[in-house]
Amino acid sequence: MAKDKTPRRPQAVTPKGFRDYFGADVTARAQMLAQIAAVYHRYGFDALETSAVETVEALGKFLPDVDRPNEGVFAWQDEDMDWLALRYDLTAPLARVYAQHRNDLPTPYRRYAMGPVWRNEKPGPGRFRQFYQCDADTVGAASVAADAEICAMLADCLEEVGIARGDYVVRVNNRKVLNGVMEVAGVLDPADPARFVQERGIVLRAIDKLDRLGPDGVRALLGEGRRDESGDVTKGAGLADAQAEVVMGFVQARGDSGAATVARLRALVAGSATGMAGVDELETIADLLAAQGYGADRIVIDPSVVRGLGYYTGPVFEAELTFEITDDKGRRQQFGSVAGGGRYDDLVKRFTGQEVPATGVSIGVDRLLAALRAKGRLAATQAAGPVIITVMDRDRMADYQAMAGELRRAGIRAEVYLGNSKQFGNQLKYADKRASPLAVIEGAEEQARGVVQIKDLVLGAQIAAGASLEEWKDRPSQHEVPRAALVDWVRDFLAGRS
Repeated sequence: MAKDKTPRRPQAVTPKGFRDYFGADVTARAQMLAQIAAVYHRYGFDALETSAVETVEALGKFLPDVDRPNEGVFAWQDEDMDWLALRYDLTAPLARVYAQHRNDLPTPYRRYAMGPVWRNEKPGPGRFRQFYQCDADTVGAASVAADAEICAMLADCLEEVGIARGDYVVRVNNRKVLNGVMEVAGVLDPADPARFVQERGIVLRAIDKLDRLGPDGVRALLGEGRRDESGDVTKGAGLADAQAEVVMGFVQARGDSGAATVARLRALVAGSATGMAGVDELETIADLLAAQGYGADRIVIDPSVVRGLGYYTGPVFEAELTFEITDDKGRRQQFGSVAGGGRYDDLVKRFTGQEVPATGVSIGVDRLLAALRAKGRLAATQAAGPVIITVMDRDRMADYQAMAGELRRAGIRAEVYLGNSKQFGNQLKYADKRASPLAVIEGAEEQARGVVQIKDLVLGAQIAAGASLEEWKDRPSQHEVPRAALVDWVRDFLAGRS
């Protein structure tokens, strides 16, 4: 029997953990990035685009819960034997850029960057291997005034894209305070930082799960461990009761005001020089923000903020959306974090051998878009389809293209139907799929009279969606317009619809 030599067709499937973005999503993202970029620019930050590919050596090992430099990233060995990888965030490439070009850059260097990043992690619901980030960083400023400025700018960005005040909070902590607590609790030895590394890792992850597990769950992870609903046991840090109480006091130190929180933290880290320095920095940040009008309704001192990446050395911050959404199972829950960042004074030092202070924030664009969609604030972007010029006579294609050209020169989005169907109904179905507000019709009879027919597709869509016919009975679904008045009529119609 002859073998079947028909080539195997590839499967048309998206790789696991990745997704495709279509017109409305791309448009909404571009609009959001432009809004955020405008805020960054207003604060004096300049744009920077770095390569999507870095050497594994330059990226370093900073992803949480991984053991090898190229684990957690998409890496491959180049022909010259160098290991390369797709960037996992936009901060590690910034450190390389600053070290490489520092003699030509101003100090401090203030840059923002936007683009996709890739992480070779297990995908899950809402967790993808490729996602967009939108960062702003200040390199070369040791003052915590730079951290306070980042927090203020983050609050401004959220409001600029449509997250109302009261629907978010920026929470601020300091890794130095956390290190001071670890020192007091006996799981950090300043003379030998390598001791208790495993225990500290478990403590950090436990604190970061406070919102999900609650105080009892965190307390269990600080001790012998925790058994979840499925029966699986997560190993704990093995802290004694007295040690665990120090950490729990830190987690629950947030008071009714920034001053009250700072006072509690100061008492907790008494005896640790590092911890006291961190508390002083938090107090300074709170004072600087208050002087600019950023109160506790927008930015708060919150000891429960940890941040997962290992390169943070000082203040850390996180933007959390406080409104509720309904999950796939109909359960109500808070939306959660959409941005985070902090100070990372050691990152550039890997290249230069000299400590270079730096601080920055990263906004999760996909998460923020999902939040706006949940709040119903993306409808305007999704409805912006083009005006469709229907083709009644293929020999008159030049006339139809002329109409589209006139509309485009007037700043109106327009296209001529270029499909194969000659049936007018199919052309209107195409316009509906494109979410077009209008269809322009000019057959031989209309051309002879110097007019065009303009069909209101928005009205048809509203009636099809269940709008009352009585409500729209006085509104015509089709208009006859002089050909010479086409552009003005369409412009006025669209202005009225907006």
